[in-house]
Amino acid sequence: MSLSKEPVWLTDRLIFLGEIERKNNFENKIPLGRFEINGIKSDDYLLDDSALVYKSSQGLVIITGCSHAGICNIIEYAKKVCHDERIADIIGGFHLLNSNEEKLKNTLTYFSQAKIKKVHACHCTDLKAKIELSRVVTVQEVGVGLVLEYEPEE
Repeated sequence: MSLSKEPVWLTDRLIFLGEIERKNNFENKIPLGRFEINGIKSDDYLLDDSALVYKSSQGLVIITGCSHAGICNIIEYAKKVCHDERIADIIGGFHLLNSNEEKLKNTLTYFSQAKIKKVHACHCTDLKAKIELSRVVTVQEVGVGLVLEYEPEE
């Protein structure tokens, strides 16, 4: 096993994004804790948060964990790394659990402009966020036993 801040192509269609660029001004503003190295304490913004991307014929399928980097930051970085603007699906947590109004509003604005085909929002995405997201993108149900299939990029 090796650690990487840079994207790693696991196969010709599956990419580990590495450290996500944080470009927007409304996500990842609050540290999730603190860490200490050599006696120096610093805020922890979970710079090691990452995601996977599958390149399908319909566009990118982004697979997140908790999206501590910010779901919009993840989407933008996935598009940059994969050289594809099409988002077929986003599966995982969006870090929208009890989020503040500014973050939710800006996320909704981003999603409404991003032409995302559908999302499978799950953990750390509360009901309020899912309802609001459903106004700008197709939100699909997630549960045990769910199988999703995507055609590979040709």
